[in-house]
Amino acid sequence: MAKNLIVKSNQVVEAGYELTTNEQRLILLGISKIPKEQDVNFNVGYEITAQEFAAAYNIHPKTAYRELKEATNKLYERSIIIKTEKQTMKVRWTSSIITDNSYFPDVSSDENWKRVILFFSPQIAPYLSNLKENFTQYLQSDISNVSGAYTIRFYELICQYRTVGKREITINDLRFMLNIVDKYPLFYDLKKRVIEPSIKEINNKTPMQISYEQRKKGKTVVSIVFKFKEKNKQTETPTAMPKNSVFTALNQKTVEIPTEVVKQPQNANLSDLDKRVRAITGSIAKNNLASRFQYGNESPLEMMKRIQSEITSHEIADLWQNKLESMGIIF
Repeated sequence: MAKNLIVKSNQVVEAGYELTTNEQRLILLGISKIPKEQDVNFNVGYEITAQEFAAAYNIHPKTAYRELKEATNKLYERSIIIKTEKQTMKVRWTSSIITDNSYFPDVSSDENWKRVILFFSPQIAPYLSNLKENFTQYLQSDISNVSGAYTIRFYELICQYRTVGKREITINDLRFMLNIVDKYPLFYDLKKRVIEPSIKEINNKTPMQISYEQRKKGKTVVSIVFKFKEKNKQTETPTAMPKNSVFTALNQKTVEIPTEVVKQPQNANLSDLDKRVRAITGSIAKNNLASRFQYGNESPLEMMKRIQSEITSHEIADLWQNKLESMGIIF
C-alpha cells in the first residue's frame, strides 16, 4: 500500500497550475515512486510503463499507449506557481522526459509508447520529497477511477484538511489554484462546470464524501465551505459517550503514542496557538484516539506530527477542539 502513497507539500497542493487529467495521472504516478524520507536525486528518473498506467487508472490496455502519449506530449512545457512566505516562483514540473521512441509525440505512433521516464525539476523536487511537516498524503488508488482534472485538485484540497473535516476556500484562491482566473467569470458557470461536477465525482468514485455551502458578501459569492468525511468512517454519536471518559475509546484499537510527542516541555515560551495545539494533540494521545485519525500506514508519531503541522490558525484549532468535544473530550 505504501508503494502508491502520494506525498506533496501543502504549498504544491495550493499552488496555481493547470494539467490535463492524463498529465496529472502521470505526475502522480511519478510522485508515488519517490522514496519516502529521502531527498530526490536529480540524476534519477522514475519510470512509468503503459501497463502500470493502465493498471493504476483502470484504463483499457489497448488505449494505455495513446493515453501515455497524450500525457507526455506537452508535460515538459507545463509549469506551476508556488507561493512561499518569502516569494512566489514559477517552475517546471520536469527537467527532462525520456522515452524509447525515435521521435517525440507528434510523429510517433501510439503503440511505440511503452514507457516514459520522468525527471522532476530541481526547483519542484524539495516540495515532493523528504517532507517532515506541512504536507498532504493520500493513496493513488483513491483517485484511480477519477476522470476529471479538477476533481483530482479538489480531492487533494480536502485531503489536506482530512482530519478536520471542513475547509473554506475563497473564490479568488480557488481560481488561482485551478488556473482559471479569467475563465467562467460568472459564479453560476464556475459552479456548474467546475465545482459541482468535481464534487459529484468525488462522492461517486473516491473514499471521501463531500458537500459544500456558499458564503456571500451581499449578493456575491466570496467563498465555498466544504464539509467532508471518509465514507468508511462511522458518524460519531456524542450523546452515547460520557464526557472526558475513557469509554470514548473502548471500542477503538489502542495505539501507543511515543512519549516525546505527549510530553510537554517544561517552562516553554509558547504562543497561545502553540498551547492549543499541544492541548489538542495531548488529548488525542491521552484518550487513545490515535487510530481515529491515522491514515494509510501512517505511524502514531507521523500522525501526531501531521496534526501539529495542520493547525496553523485559531480557526483550525477551533474545528479540532469542536471535533474532540463531540467525542467526549473536555478542554
